[in-house]
Parts: sequence; C-alpha cells; structure tokens
Amino acid sequence: MVEFTGYDEGTPCWVDLMTPDVEVAKRFYSALFGWDYLDTGEAGGGYVMATLRGKPVAGIGPQPPEQPRPSSWTTYLWTDDADATVRRVADAGGRVVVEPMDVAGAGRMAVVTDHAGSVFGLWQGREHRGAALANEPGTVTWNENLSDDLNAARDFYHKVFGYSYENFPKWPVEYDMFKVNGSVRGGIGMKPLEGRLITPNSWQTYFSVTDTDAVVDEVTNAGGLVMRPAQDTVVGRMAALVDPEGAPFSVISVPNGQQDDRSS
Repeated sequence: MVEFTGYDEGTPCWVDLMTPDVEVAKRFYSALFGWDYLDTGEAGGGYVMATLRGKPVAGIGPQPPEQPRPSSWTTYLWTDDADATVRRVADAGGRVVVEPMDVAGAGRMAVVTDHAGSVFGLWQGREHRGAALANEPGTVTWNENLSDDLNAARDFYHKVFGYSYENFPKWPVEYDMFKVNGSVRGGIGMKPLEGRLITPNSWQTYFSVTDTDAVVDEVTNAGGLVMRPAQDTVVGRMAALVDPEGAPFSVISVPNGQQDDRSS
C-alpha cells in the first residue's frame, strides 16, 4: 500500500476524535479497526496516535472541559500556511475556533468553522505529515462536507482552497465530488432529507473496512449505535454508526479503484 508523506493544500489529511473517555475510545476503535496506539505523554495532554502497522492513521484525545462540544471526529485539511488560510476562512464568512498554534515540532494547526458552522481543522505539517496510510481497511477513505445550502458551501471552499467540483448524479441528494489540482479529494453535498432540520452542518468521516456487516455487529456488541444500517450503494456497502461516547462516523467497504488517492 502507498504511504503518504504530505498532501496538496485543501486535501483531508488527518482526523482526530475528542472524547470524554480516551480509554473507552481506544478499546472500541481497536476492536473495529485493529489499531495500536502511541501515547504522546504528558506534554501531549493525553493525546494518542492510532497506528496501523506502526504508521499513524488518526488521533484520539481528551475533550477539553472548556470546549463542551459533543464527542466528535474532526477532519483536518492540509494547508501550506495556517495563518494565511485562517484569514481566507474569515474573509469567506467562517469563524476561528482555535487560533493558529504550533504543536511542538509536529506542525501548526487551527480549528475553524465554515460559513454554515461546520467545524474542521487546518494542519500545516512539519514533522507530522498527516495520516501515513489511507484508503485501506482500518484507515480513512473519504471525507465529506454536508450542509443545507450546497451553493454557499461550494462558494466558501472554492474561496478558501480553490476547490473545483464534479457532480455525482447517482446519489439520493444533490452531491458533488470536490477536486484539488484536478484530482478528487472528497465530497460536498446536501444533508440527507431525513433529519435535515435538526442535523447540524458538518464534516463526516468514513473509514474503510473489509466487511461492513461484521463491523456493524461489532459496534453494537461494543456499546455503540447504528444510525443507518449497512446498505449497498453505487460506491460500496456503507453504514452510519455512533461510538459509545456519541461520536458519529461511517464505514464503507469500497471496491478497488474507487478511492481518492489523496497524495500530493
């Protein structure tokens, strides 16, 4: 499998989970995806790196008490200059949640929202180059932004990252694939019709799995919930799930050749 050492600007490059109980999350996701963990120690504030075959694929950290958001996965988009990108976010109608800050020698990060309140992170990689593995079982294979105003969302991300779009017609709601430098890097679309009025605008994370149905069974056995049962789609068999602390995520078994390559 390909190992990633960097990403094009605007490409999803990392995900992490902020959760009330890191130990519960570690056990849960290890059972699902076969992850091992590297603890960053006291200096890292309890943050752990999930690894597969010794390569970093995601992060899990304790939820800051001063930021009582629901437990959630955050998508990070690669940036060559976090400070400049934050300025573009603000100019396009977004909001800064966490100002740009250095993370030891690993890189520089910020947390922002888009015009509609979807939270996402920015990562300017130095020593930490984002997920070293993707698009294989146990790793992230797709990230998408879902909102209630697709035209405004397209405009926002084009202004900030220069995204171009290609419509994906075989989907229940209006949906585009977004492109960076002409290559597909993720999705952007309308929220599903069911629950649209009460579901927040957000970035969603999909993990690749070998057997979607087996993972759904494991989730229920491990104390999670099934939001949308396993179903076949034109891009693979997928399910929407919730972990024991309430963080939503999705899994998908993807036919070979249908993933984005993410590489820079």
